[in-house]
Amino acid sequence: MLEFKTIEILKPNKEIIEIIKNYNYKTKNGKIKHLEKTNLQFIEPTEYRIIKPFTLTIHEYKVNEINNKPFYIKEYKQKYNLKEIKEILIKIKN
Repeated sequence: MLEFKTIEILKPNKEIIEIIKNYNYKTKNGKIKHLEKTNLQFIEPTEYRIIKPFTLTIHEYKVNEINNKPFYIKEYKQKYNLKEIKEILIKIKN
């Protein structure tokens, strides 16, 4: 059987929470897991799910130096950086 060990828990981004606090939303902590007896690691992204007044799911991944767009909006199927995410959420808000 596969055994995973959680290496790190990824907490929600405070700037994103500040923008979406007026909506009905749920967050889910992300995790970085290590598969025991191998050198494989798996990343579960931090998830922000806005429920009302619209539906939007944002995944935040832990980034490295190469990738500067850690956010992925499931409904739009695109990657974004923090500045772009803030603009989208503010635009939708109005």
